[in-house]
Amino acid sequence: MKIARYKKVHRYMNFFRNSYGFRLPYQILIDGTFCVAAKKGKVNIAEQLPKYFGGPVKILTTQCVILETENFGKQLFSALVIVKQFKHHRCGHEGKPIPAFECLMSMLGAKNENRYIIATQDFILQKAASHIPGVPVLYLHEQTPTLKPPSETSTRMANLSGRERFAVNEVQREALLANKKRLGIEEEVQPERKHRKRFKGPNPLSCKKKKKKQQQQPPPQPISSGSMPNNVEPELKPKRKRKRTKIPQHIKEHFREMLNNKDK
Repeated sequence: MKIARYKKVHRYMNFFRNSYGFRLPYQILIDGTFCVAAKKGKVNIAEQLPKYFGGPVKILTTQCVILETENFGKQLFSALVIVKQFKHHRCGHEGKPIPAFECLMSMLGAKNENRYIIATQDFILQKAASHIPGVPVLYLHEQTPTLKPPSETSTRMANLSGRERFAVNEVQREALLANKKRLGIEEEVQPERKHRKRFKGPNPLSCKKKKKKQQQQPPPQPISSGSMPNNVEPELKPKRKRKRTKIPQHIKEHFREMLNNKDK
């Protein structure tokens, strides 16, 4: 199971590396909900995440996340201790803190240009982050870090950017035509082929002979034996063949002797 899990995360991160330029060490933004789940599952975030991603990572948080976790008081004191041990990233809301959800979304922006990985247990934040192209979403499944597969938005934008990357734009097309003219290369224009109308034979289904309809004869009417017309012959029933059994010769002789003895 561990090998399959590591294969998945490597495949997903290869997609983000090739399509959106992610590089090691990965930058992971965590919130208070992720730290609460880590405390319940007894997960050491600083040790598990580098093993999971197969390389060094930078675990970051913001001042807004810390203050929001602190506002819950004693209920999330253990989570506050965990989140405070990571490096504080400047979010631009110093002095005017905002909710952690809004803070992390502002850090991502419209295109996630800083290439952050969002680590959260908040389903609403996961869904909102998946609508931004190029945002990997990480969460804890019981005691296991789990990276979600690339969202449809990320996949669609990666396909579009790939087409634009390999497509020939107008400037390149004009430069190519100018070089062809300078070198005297003319494009061969293939004439359009005219499809000749070929004679088609008759439809073989139409050439089939029509089957003659068999005239249905009326069923014979029963005729009484007393009033039978002269011109109608009675139907003769087929004679039954009598089955003859052959008697062996020695039995015949035996019966003859018996008859002869009676006559005497």
